[in-house]
Amino acid sequence: MTKLISWNIDSLNAALTSDSARAKLSRDVLDTLVKEDADVIAIQETKLPSTGPSKKHMEKLSEYFPDYKYEWVSSAPPAKKGYAGTMVLYKKNFSPTKDTPKIGAPDTMDEEGRLLTLEFDDFYLVNVYTPNAGDGLKRLKERQQWDIAYANYLKELDDKKPVIACGDFNVAHKEIDLKNPDSNHFSAGFTDEEREGFTNLLNKGFIDTFRFINGDIKDVYSWWAQRIKTSKQNNSGWRIDYFLVSERIKEKVKQSSMIDSGPRQDHTPILLEVEI
Repeated sequence: MTKLISWNIDSLNAALTSDSARAKLSRDVLDTLVKEDADVIAIQETKLPSTGPSKKHMEKLSEYFPDYKYEWVSSAPPAKKGYAGTMVLYKKNFSPTKDTPKIGAPDTMDEEGRLLTLEFDDFYLVNVYTPNAGDGLKRLKERQQWDIAYANYLKELDDKKPVIACGDFNVAHKEIDLKNPDSNHFSAGFTDEEREGFTNLLNKGFIDTFRFINGDIKDVYSWWAQRIKTSKQNNSGWRIDYFLVSERIKEKVKQSSMIDSGPRQDHTPILLEVEI
């Protein structure tokens, strides 16, 4: 059995170096992840420098995860500095091959450190931080282009060996995936265009493992808005973080769930257990 965790940490940099109240909450979640003892931990929105983890970052990572190695990709010029970024930690008994693919995405999306692929013996792991359509949907057209390019990329991998794709996909696929669908049809993450993009991805041969395992369970989310102080207390959330797997290995999935992040708002980690 292989256990995997995915989490949009909203700044690994802050979690490891800041003394803010929010950073302390993030470290509480890191403590929870340590106890899970997963084989693989995929992190999004690291916000690390283009040169990667600093000496201090590496020291802190080794304190939390002494039995792991890790790979990373950060945002680099011409993209914004200290923006986006992804990382995968994996137990030292694994020896995956790293790739940071360019998928022909528009604008600076290919330079923002949004995609990190590790090839293991029996599967590909693709860690993704999908671009947000933005305030006023200003990046929706580019987001649609990303969705097409990303779906095609996953399909190319799937033609070679099974794929496990995880991360912050920045879309609630169906009305059941957010608390207030009626008032959000023109909000980033729940537009018809983004939902159609996710459907197109699944139609290429991938399974939303959470729905596969849990069916149409309601009121289970992975993200609660930071700007609304009561969003988590009221469970007014969205499910925008996913573990997808190639359809041909869906029966190997044994668990797909959320990990409790306590009072911390924003994203909560998600967990997958699969016999692979």
